[in-house]
Amino acid sequence: SKSYGYVCSVLCLKFLGSWKRNCVGVQNALGLEPDFLFPLENLTIAQGRDAMFTCVVNNLGGYRVAWIKADTKAILAIHEHVITNNQRLSVTHNDDNTWTLNMRGVRREDRGTYMCQVNTDPMKSQSAYLEVVIPPDIIYEETSGDMMTPEGGSAKLVCKARGYPPPKITWRREDGGEIILRQPATGHKAKVTSFEGETLILSKVTRSEMGVYMCIASNGVPPTVSKRLMLHVNFHPLIQVPNQLVGAPPGTNVTLQCLVEASPKAINYWTRQSGEMIVQSPKYEMKETAGPYYTAAMLLTIKDIQKSDLGGYNCVSKNSIGDAEGSIRLYTVPVENKKKMNDDGRYQSEDEDDFADEDDDQNGSQGSLREEDGEKDSTKDNSLSRATPGASSFFVSFLLPVLANFPAIGYTKVR
Repeated sequence: SKSYGYVCSVLCLKFLGSWKRNCVGVQNALGLEPDFLFPLENLTIAQGRDAMFTCVVNNLGGYRVAWIKADTKAILAIHEHVITNNQRLSVTHNDDNTWTLNMRGVRREDRGTYMCQVNTDPMKSQSAYLEVVIPPDIIYEETSGDMMTPEGGSAKLVCKARGYPPPKITWRREDGGEIILRQPATGHKAKVTSFEGETLILSKVTRSEMGVYMCIASNGVPPTVSKRLMLHVNFHPLIQVPNQLVGAPPGTNVTLQCLVEASPKAINYWTRQSGEMIVQSPKYEMKETAGPYYTAAMLLTIKDIQKSDLGGYNCVSKNSIGDAEGSIRLYTVPVENKKKMNDDGRYQSEDEDDFADEDDDQNGSQGSLREEDGEKDSTKDNSLSRATPGASSFFVSFLLPVLANFPAIGYTKVR
């Protein structure tokens, strides 16, 4: 009877967690012993999900099925009665021979060996293992945030994650670029697309290494998680002048361009060679377009070019670390003598006397970008050697006689 079986269950629980055949009664009418129809299957379940062990027993007769956690020897349930106080456990019985142990929202402490046992003499049982896996999770309080370092300095990026199995940490650059690993002691340098390990050390950092680094934690349990870390590399501004000599017919508009690299972000502006600052007006239009991370393009459009507009223009960039200056010379090309416009936007004239009417006082500086060394090259030959490639024959046959009338050409200055 039900009451007899229930009392027997309580008695079995009192006797060292084991239960004997004489607790429950008799074999089935045919005298057949209980037999397991299918083996108990191991389970791997993510934490928080439900787990279910199914035990199929034929010829159970008057015997009882119990569920036991083998590693702790704790009886969880006997027949349809849950013994443990764990409210997440339940037992279901279907088709007379199918017994199921249900666990809702499994936790890490639920992992272990579970046994389906029938109280025959000797007892029959089968067991299976429950593995509880935990998806990776970034430990933010132990993981680096956005970082700043001076160019040439070092950066130590740390990423910690929890989970089971223990997560693997992989570093990548968000833009797909290479990670540069340097060994300061040996000078060895390696370029990799990914790096495994909780700590990524970047030595002698350059501006090209500025950007977002991804810390990716994975352990085979979805979902994989990641965190973005922005590495800022600080350096003084540097200016590159694509066209140091720009020509256009009188009465037209012309645009001067300087390319700036600076971090942190710089304040950029234009001046005349005399030092007079240029401001936005109907005469001048200034624009600045930002590039990736530390780059920007400075554009100055001069409208309705007149003789007074000729001469030198300076693009200036300043940030908290330093400043830099680039120079451009503007000249006119008479419309009636112009031959063609070059691909770089300059007019090439057939008449070598196009500059004859320029004032000797309208002079400025030109030069390509160079780092600060506190020196200026006063030779005209070196100045000309830094002119825009592709125009050497034009310089020699056309500009050289003209430039001879101007004072020594200056350089881009970096302070």
